[in-house]
Amino acid sequence: MQNPSAAPILLASASRYRQSLLDRFLDDYQMVAPDIDESAAEGEDPEALAGRLAREKAEAVSSTNRDALVIGADQLAVLDGVVLGKPGDHQKAVEQLLAASGRSVSFLTAVCVLDAASRRRYEHIDKTTVRFRQFDRRLADAYLYHDKPYDCAGSFKIEGAGFVLFDSVTTDDPTALIGLPMIWLAGRLQELGYLVA
Repeated sequence: MQNPSAAPILLASASRYRQSLLDRFLDDYQMVAPDIDESAAEGEDPEALAGRLAREKAEAVSSTNRDALVIGADQLAVLDGVVLGKPGDHQKAVEQLLAASGRSVSFLTAVCVLDAASRRRYEHIDKTTVRFRQFDRRLADAYLYHDKPYDCAGSFKIEGAGFVLFDSVTTDDPTALIGLPMIWLAGRLQELGYLVA
């Protein structure tokens, strides 16, 4: 589906979740892990942070790959204005899930496409709202032992069994919750001549 004459595509990420999405329709791209500081600036709101991190990831990889089209992305889970980081371990994941029980969590998935040839940036942020059902520690533990989503913002994976925790998902693009808003991204790549019939 790619134009063989187009510049190479680089995904500025080490995420296997984003890789699985690009694998659905791109045959030839490379992953390059960006090395950036992902700390929030003082007073920086979550949407601005997500957008900045996606942009900085793309720029970091582009700085040493001037002839490529680079895709940077970042995702944040936000509960009551507070960013929920990746839990890293079981206990922190339990705490995140129980805090979300019966409530709504916003997932901000930002993407930045940096066209090295023109130095143009194309940026987008998808907002997905997940309404969690009421559940107790037993269900949280059972889910976590099943999916082990300790590297996922919000402590769940929609592509796994995370749906057992949900009442509803409101989104314009269901792939955004996995880590990349593919509807938007496919449109940009097509406009830039990367997707051909």
